[in-house]
Amino acid sequence: MTDTTPPKARASSSHPIREAEPTSSDPVHKIRVDVSANYVGEQSKPDEGHYAFSYTITIRNEGQVPARLLTRHWVITDANGKVKEVRGEGVVGEQPYLLPGQGFRYSSGAVLETPVGAMQGSYQMLADDGAHFDAPIAPFTLAMPGLLH
Repeated sequence: MTDTTPPKARASSSHPIREAEPTSSDPVHKIRVDVSANYVGEQSKPDEGHYAFSYTITIRNEGQVPARLLTRHWVITDANGKVKEVRGEGVVGEQPYLLPGQGFRYSSGAVLETPVGAMQGSYQMLADDGAHFDAPIAPFTLAMPGLLH
């Protein structure tokens, strides 16, 4: 597994929020996505409507065929209902190729205008057998500590 955690996120003292564990349902093309999110107080400015969050994603190929992550699609929603969609190639500048049983871990971040929000999305994958499929990323919460129970 590759850890590409940015030094800024590694050095910050953040608070764990929640984990999501979505999985694609096809047993041949099965990608598990685990998420751990944190509020990053040192990079936040609540009085200016700037709330920073980091998240670490672990992608694991639990299927039977090797697959490459081609693109990502994120839907980020803040507490005011403002939605931002992000699409792009790969993750953190890479398009990881995962053999069955292999995983890839990376960290990234998001900034919201509110102290609570949510993210969800998918990775678009290409398997060695030519199949294109989505690996869903279940919704997960971004929140300042103490705001949600």
